[in-house]
Amino acid sequence: MIVFGTKGYLYQLAILTLVCGHCGNPSAHALRKRVTKFTLFFVPLFPFSTKYLTQCTFCGAEQKVTREQAEQLRGVGGGAGDRTNTPPQQQSYRP
Repeated sequence: MIVFGTKGYLYQLAILTLVCGHCGNPSAHALRKRVTKFTLFFVPLFPFSTKYLTQCTFCGAEQKVTREQAEQLRGVGGGAGDRTNTPPQQQSYRP
């Protein structure tokens, strides 16, 4: 018997102040990276899906961004609250 499946990980890369495209309010947006990994016997082996997104903290709307856009946003967000020397936060999720 072989047990296989997937497991998702959610990394918060940065918190940015942007104008939301959905509600139009200038608010904080969480820049996140969602990685889905293939598992064998509950051991994550390799990622097969990686997506980047921003989520508005005012209305909750999510917007997909490309990897290049995410890297650019992360580089631009150099404010007082930016902690570039710390690793991204990781959370597990179920898709």
